[in-house]
Amino acid sequence: MPKLDLHSKITLNNGVEMPMLGLGVYQIHGEACLNAVTWALKAGYRHIDTATLYGNEREVGQAVRTSDLPREAVFVTTKLWNSDHGYERALAAFEQSQQALGLGIVDLYLIHWPVSEKRRESWHALETLYAEDKVRAIGVSNYTVRHLRELLGYASVVPTVNQVEFHPWLYQKELLDFCNEHGIALVAYSPLTKGERLRDPQLVEIARSYDKTPAQILIRWCLQHGIGVIPKSTNAERIRENAAVYDFEISAEDMCRLDAFDERYHCTWDPTGEP
Repeated sequence: MPKLDLHSKITLNNGVEMPMLGLGVYQIHGEACLNAVTWALKAGYRHIDTATLYGNEREVGQAVRTSDLPREAVFVTTKLWNSDHGYERALAAFEQSQQALGLGIVDLYLIHWPVSEKRRESWHALETLYAEDKVRAIGVSNYTVRHLRELLGYASVVPTVNQVEFHPWLYQKELLDFCNEHGIALVAYSPLTKGERLRDPQLVEIARSYDKTPAQILIRWCLQHGIGVIPKSTNAERIRENAAVYDFEISAEDMCRLDAFDERYHCTWDPTGEP
């Protein structure tokens, strides 16, 4: 793997470049969201991940617009929520998201969840948005291998991204291998397990050996697996700390140790049983 830095990007299967490190803004609202995005951009983040469900697209767009950065320098992702599935409803939902963001073209638009029966119509709506140059890239979130196989069976456009919960206690190697095989970039949400496993003794031991925080180890682990990662924080110091992961490298031995933490543990939704 080439040397990683804060400017490292993943080239998606359509040629669009997506920054590997981003800020997630789930459950951050109002001024807190505006501040978090502003701090992240000042700290060097160039990827912000939001969604209709989060109710903060307006604040994300405002923070990007009022930064000193040109629009094309910031990669913005948003997502289609479950209640907006279906061809026409998905198109209408996108228009609302685009207006709320106020940024013109959306860099990446994802189906947030593989809603049964309607996800095929919704994907065709995303393909329409892509054909009309309203989005630079389209993809999915919370799709298992089974959902991806189904999608690839009818898609005219291969998804560029699959965003899923991914951390050492949910090391989805089969999914990662499948995505790599089909040119789909994996992006890790909840890489810090919502804080639930940051005190794990083995993780703490590894972190101490590198003089890093447990959170920094988890973020670096994702990056060294070649995937995007979108840790969430509303704290300026932690936002900066989460980006300070480029002055060290986890050894192959410790990567294997972290991989072995896997216990199919979900700290968020589990899409496995979704029809």
